[in-house]
Amino acid sequence: MEIRIDSLDNIREAARRFVNAIGDSTVIAFYGKMGAGKTTFIKAVCEELGVDDVITSPTFAIVNEYRSDATGELIYHFDFYRIKKLDEVYDMGYEDYFYSGALCLIEWPELVEELLPGDALKVTIAEQGDGGRTVTF
Repeated sequence: MEIRIDSLDNIREAARRFVNAIGDSTVIAFYGKMGAGKTTFIKAVCEELGVDDVITSPTFAIVNEYRSDATGELIYHFDFYRIKKLDEVYDMGYEDYFYSGALCLIEWPELVEELLPGDALKVTIAEQGDGGRTVTF
């Protein structure tokens, strides 16, 4: 499936379509170049899921935890950009997150590819020549 984001004005609609399309997927890996809009789209997805907290990139914390005010569900947002060795991911107890049943939204998954569950949903966000984005999964 492909979702087009023409501008930030329609990102919430794109996030709504994405949430409706992911089904029972709980581990979602977001691929894309630096500046493609991964964090911005994940923020819109979290807002669509009912998160009222401030949503920021977990670049330094590696993982941020949010709770949907609408459903009470936990959402984990990972950013593995700064990971240098897989041992760091083992030490943080990644299995407790990935296999918890909670929604896990992962930026820079290529750095931990071998640890992703086999049923992880792989999503690519790409910038288009006109400044829009495409979300493909």
